Amino acid sequence: MGYLTMAGQLILCLSILIVLHEMGHFFPAKWFGTRVEKFYLFFNPWFSLFKIKKGETEYGIGWLPLGGYVKISGMVDESFDTEQLQGEPQPWEFRSKPAWQRLIIMLGGVTVNFILGFLIYIMIIFVWGKEYLPNDSVKDGIIALELGQKLGLRDGDKIIALGDEAFTKFDDRLFFRKIVFGEAKTITVERDGQKVEIPVDQKVASSLATYKNKDKFFFGPRFPFVVDKTDPGTPAARANLQKGDRVIAFNGKPTPYFHEFRKAAETHPDQDITLTLIRNEVDTVEVKLHTTASGTIGARTKALEFKREEFTLAQSIPAGINEGWSALSLQVKALGQMISGKMKAKENLGGFLSIADTFGGNWIWSRFWQLTAMLSLVLAFMNLLPIPALDGGHVIFLLYEVITGRKPSDKFMEYATMVGFIFIFGLILYVNGLDIFRRIFGWMLF
Repeated sequence: MGYLTMAGQLILCLSILIVLHEMGHFFPAKWFGTRVEKFYLFFNPWFSLFKIKKGETEYGIGWLPLGGYVKISGMVDESFDTEQLQGEPQPWEFRSKPAWQRLIIMLGGVTVNFILGFLIYIMIIFVWGKEYLPNDSVKDGIIALELGQKLGLRDGDKIIALGDEAFTKFDDRLFFRKIVFGEAKTITVERDGQKVEIPVDQKVASSLATYKNKDKFFFGPRFPFVVDKTDPGTPAARANLQKGDRVIAFNGKPTPYFHEFRKAAETHPDQDITLTLIRNEVDTVEVKLHTTASGTIGARTKALEFKREEFTLAQSIPAGINEGWSALSLQVKALGQMISGKMKAKENLGGFLSIADTFGGNWIWSRFWQLTAMLSLVLAFMNLLPIPALDGGHVIFLLYEVITGRKPSDKFMEYATMVGFIFIFGLILYVNGLDIFRRIFGWMLF
């Protein structure tokens, strides 16, 4: 069921982005009196899943979910239908329109995706606000996980600043962005009551941004195991653990923090154990119980207190634009790092399976729209790249025509589009091939 949910979210997301992108081309073309022969969601080589013709346009759904297209009369595109270009230009054809109109038609798709991405971020913030864990509430410092330890972090460190910026929100992903992309050259922590500045080795930081580390964190909050409640019928309930009990030892071994207790319990499944507790803040009590087969006891700890920042619609607009810009900047920086060789492309690129994994096996609307917004902005940026067969390639040729007054020949556009299409199709095969190899041979290759 989880895989079906991931697939459903991916298909819905792609459908929204593709249809709206192609509408960005479709409507300007119609406004300028240009004939649109086809409007397709997904590609339809050899056959279509669905098609219907209304007026001069055939609307349909293809079977190959690698994108979509509008086929505009008199335009060299990925359909490579050059037969219509043999005759004299007709008034309804793309090639007959002034350069400025053709430029607007070509920029329509990316414009819609940029607007859509920022609009979704605005609405996410307006509807759900921002939930965060204040750094000040993590009074016992961090649990330094493997990635964090490689950067020099230790258990109990209290992160104070990244570079010159105060670390006010306990956010591992913010830490990732600042460190891996070189925005912060130092990490300032409070360690054993002293302020310590840890220099960031950029080679180490960049090496942590790999596929095998994509689901790993640098650190987590460290907090004591204080019982909040017990689930009925569990070992904790039968042993009469009480709200407020603080677990300080497991079989005589000190476990003052929850992660230490959990690690110990997981290594003692279906066994008799002894817990040492502080009860009523003064009494030391020993309790015997039997763990479950999965190494749990059925006691819930008192959670750290998250805060939610609410926004009015007016406040959501700049906040959403800033959120979208940050997300897009992160992707652009990652691309720059891969081009420069600071990050390995094969360890950071991913195809449709990677995107589906990101959606997760549960349908959470806030996460769905967050990823849809980010992908909309990424799609807009990637389409603006000056590669023939992409919108950006057409825009470059149109700008050349506007500046020089000379229009590239149809034959040149045909060859350039073919080269661009082969490059793009090869890239799609490469990134999706990486996904497949990771799942089949990941333990050997990555």
